[in-house]
Amino acid sequence: MQMTAKELRTKIGVALACVDRGQAVTITYRGKPRARLVGMGQAPVLDDEEERMPAFRMWQDRDDIADVDAHVRQLREQPFPAV
Repeated sequence: MQMTAKELRTKIGVALACVDRGQAVTITYRGKPRARLVGMGQAPVLDDEEERMPAFRMWQDRDDIADVDAHVRQLREQPFPAV
């Protein structure tokens, strides 16, 4: 379901009823999607995530990196090379 921010303010009960049924409610502001309302036990729906963020899961298929989070932390700790 999709609602505007103004509709959410005035019809919060409708939005919560949709969430109770397991639906995600997309909140738009000035015609653009800004947030998604989901139930507490539901995982967030990530539709078109890879198209909007090209770097998302870019190391997913790398066999030489066991833990991507640890690898990124290690990269961030290294100093930048002097220019």
